[in-house]
Amino acid sequence: MRHHVILGAGPAGVIAAETLRKHAPADRITLVGAEPEAPYSRMAIPYLLMGQIGESGTLLRKSPRHYADWRIDTVRAAAIGVDAQARSVRLDDGSTLPFDTLLIATGSTPADPPIPGIHLPGVAHCWTLADARAIQARAKPGARVLQMGAGFIGCIILEALAARGVQLTVVEMGDRMVPRMMGPAAGAMIRRWVERKGVTVHTGTRVQAIAPASGDTLDVQLSSGQTLNVDLVISATGVKPAIGFLCDSGIQCLLGVLTDEHMQTNVPGVYAAGDCAEAYDKISGKAIVSAIQPNAAEQARIAALNMAGLPGPRAVLHGVTQINVLDTLGLISASFGNWQGVPGGQQVELTDAERWRHLSLQFQDDVLVGCNSVGWTEHIGVMRGLVEDQVPLGRWKDELLRDPTQLVPAYLACAQGQGRWSGPQDGRRRA
Repeated sequence: MRHHVILGAGPAGVIAAETLRKHAPADRITLVGAEPEAPYSRMAIPYLLMGQIGESGTLLRKSPRHYADWRIDTVRAAAIGVDAQARSVRLDDGSTLPFDTLLIATGSTPADPPIPGIHLPGVAHCWTLADARAIQARAKPGARVLQMGAGFIGCIILEALAARGVQLTVVEMGDRMVPRMMGPAAGAMIRRWVERKGVTVHTGTRVQAIAPASGDTLDVQLSSGQTLNVDLVISATGVKPAIGFLCDSGIQCLLGVLTDEHMQTNVPGVYAAGDCAEAYDKISGKAIVSAIQPNAAEQARIAALNMAGLPGPRAVLHGVTQINVLDTLGLISASFGNWQGVPGGQQVELTDAERWRHLSLQFQDDVLVGCNSVGWTEHIGVMRGLVEDQVPLGRWKDELLRDPTQLVPAYLACAQGQGRWSGPQDGRRRA
């Protein structure tokens, strides 16, 4: 009987444990999670803050006997070291876990900006259930809340805070909202939208210091020279892979834990998946950390199949999906692939400011390699398909450069096996 140890009890860890149980029914499986609660989804926390679910609604598996029924041992501790040669993990409770195979699925942790006062009471992340409880205690209707960061995660938190009826100010050091997902026109459109919804937004601005003020409030000094008195500060300035415990382990890390197409690291029998893993992206042609749940789930499944040691060819990850679809107070935006374009490529943009619509397409030769959209929800599925599948567009690339709204017919013509058309004005099939 082999012993499979999984570090991290988020979606990747749970999916890997269940996949292993299905394919290695006689083996021992240990799932290690650092938080006191049963495994839950961080992506559900905004819905908890909105009041749409209770804490039980965040749980990844609802039955309190789920892990026992699946014969998955659970350990409440954090890994503090891995000895790859001795094949063991040291935990912060003083224990050591030997393993035959190891999955590193420790996810990511919030990155604290170097700001005086960042650790004061009343400054919170929005990452754990403990954070959510702290926010609920202060973010009452009418409370003055300042949020640092307007990236992808920040905009999800923004939505939850707005639903709580707070007076919200967002400070983003980039020149636009969601700067790592959207170009200037799209980011500016999202800003105008949220401002119309009553949110104050400062872009190109930094928080320089946070200090205690009268009562239980905080004074927040901005780089613009303005000082705001608030009841709560939320830091949403990004995350980083939780891999510090791998120092001196012999497991190779760059931005994340470096893996091959089987999700295996440079150490045989040691795998990684999820937000802490650096996996190959077929669109960019390089290894990237892509911290979105669909990637975590697929990487965990592939890793677990290979950990199980099934006969036949090893399971292969066919690529990382670069997807971001965001609902910001009712305005849907999306970003796929190399949305900033590639050297020597071509691009086209279309903006309809009155209807809150924006579309940006990026090409390399006759392939759509990236895109942004705001408000054009009917195109999201075909944009993803064209970018991920690297579909040759032929003459349709020129048609899209003339009219980027022709994405659906381009997809049908080029990706659905309905023939290569000469253009939307000409319904004839080409031989």
